[in-house]
Amino acid sequence: MSDDRKAHWEGVYTTKADDSVSWFEESPAFSVSLIEAANPARGAAIDIGGGASRMPEALLGLGFAEVACLDLSAAALDVAQQRMGSLGEKIRWIVAEITQWTPDRTYDLWHDRAVFHFLTAPQDQARYAAAINAGVAPGGIAIIGTFAPDGPERCSGLPVMRHDGQSLSAIFGADFSLLSETRHDHHTPGGAVQKFQFSIFRKV
Repeated sequence: MSDDRKAHWEGVYTTKADDSVSWFEESPAFSVSLIEAANPARGAAIDIGGGASRMPEALLGLGFAEVACLDLSAAALDVAQQRMGSLGEKIRWIVAEITQWTPDRTYDLWHDRAVFHFLTAPQDQARYAAAINAGVAPGGIAIIGTFAPDGPERCSGLPVMRHDGQSLSAIFGADFSLLSETRHDHHTPGGAVQKFQFSIFRKV
């Protein structure tokens, strides 16, 4: 399954323009507002499934001392690196499948907008849970954006699993305390509305 996912997303990012995919945001302003409200320590932050998004620049702008961006698509990360130019040298770029990745350090902020809901198999969800438990520092913040319970059932031709804070809590375990849940309507470049839910956790 991991190889299939990698092939799928490499294909997406090598055949479609960055601003034509449904998840494109000109600015990650909503995520930034959630980060500012949660106010994590400004040590290290990681964006999971960052792809070609503008999140790495935003995290630097928020004052994080170290910023990492993980995606299974090297093509997606290449787009972001080329866009950022010399500023991209400040980012740690990680090409990895989240369900096959073991963090080698902890982060004060873990941000995931729209990766977790693609993990429909219980074993993949468990592997993600192991990664987030290992990767978030005690007292750190995890912000997980997924399709809401009444959101889309598929995205980019793939099935998804919709979530709320309680379903995520059951998967991540007792070390993650649910702080808040926030609904968000994402307007795609094609004019559709996708119903998201962002769940904010603190690592005990």
